[in-house]
Amino acid sequence: MLLQLENVQKQYHDFHLNCSLQVEEGCITGIIGANGAGKSTTFKAVLGLIKTEGGTIRILGKNSREITIADKQQIGVVLAENTFNDTLTIEDIIPVMAAMYPAFRKDKFIDKCKQYDLPFKKQFKDFSTGMKAKFKLLLAMSYGARLLILDEPTAGLDAVVRNDLLDEMRKYMQQDGRAILISSHISSDLEGLCDDLYFIQNGKVLFHEDTDVILSDYAVLKVNEEQRRLMDKNYIIYEMKESFGYKLLTKEKQFYLDNYPGIVAEKGNIDEIMLIITKGEKL
Repeated sequence: MLLQLENVQKQYHDFHLNCSLQVEEGCITGIIGANGAGKSTTFKAVLGLIKTEGGTIRILGKNSREITIADKQQIGVVLAENTFNDTLTIEDIIPVMAAMYPAFRKDKFIDKCKQYDLPFKKQFKDFSTGMKAKFKLLLAMSYGARLLILDEPTAGLDAVVRNDLLDEMRKYMQQDGRAILISSHISSDLEGLCDDLYFIQNGKVLFHEDTDVILSDYAVLKVNEEQRRLMDKNYIIYEMKESFGYKLLTKEKQFYLDNYPGIVAEKGNIDEIMLIITKGEKL
């Protein structure tokens, strides 16, 4: 396991993080949640950018307090905010990376920057949002890191740029021994990328499941008051009241299709599941 959080705590005056999750080798794990849900706080806790008040964090099999410089060179990071001086250029960054990371693949990085038409002499303050996003991800993948930690890498980008970045992440995962932890509030990006998903709200993980299971086994049942009263609710996870009746979230879609032929069962998707969990009531 490349990353594990157990009951990691962080208290702000109006927010409390209490997060447990894990990222397995060979997997892309996603964290989904609205802005302010706790995604960035979780990432900053993992990276030691904020002081936590409880719980444990293990990175690359070690307690986070024990990781070495060599261990840190096995971690690639993209943060939502800009982490580079606005006056720097790609030409300025290349010798810095070569000095800091023995495994920095300079020639490959330069080729990738050319592939995505990134200017080598332009200052970062003059980069477009898409150019900054491409640069940050390519840099994080330029030294063979085992673990990528990506905080909202596709935020604010158009569909073409987002697809480019998602393709780069898939290529990165073609080598054994790697993993990605990625956060986003764009569920469609993660639905086609991640092996498993965590849904976080108000600093707490409310839902965790393999993506394949979500897409194959979960369903949203639409029922009226009478159908809800008569049905077996043992396999209902959440319910949400609506004007027509109820939306019910289940992991046992086939049970309800077999036993309630007239019921409306729609294929589960990430957005619908997030809505029902956020607005509904857990059973």
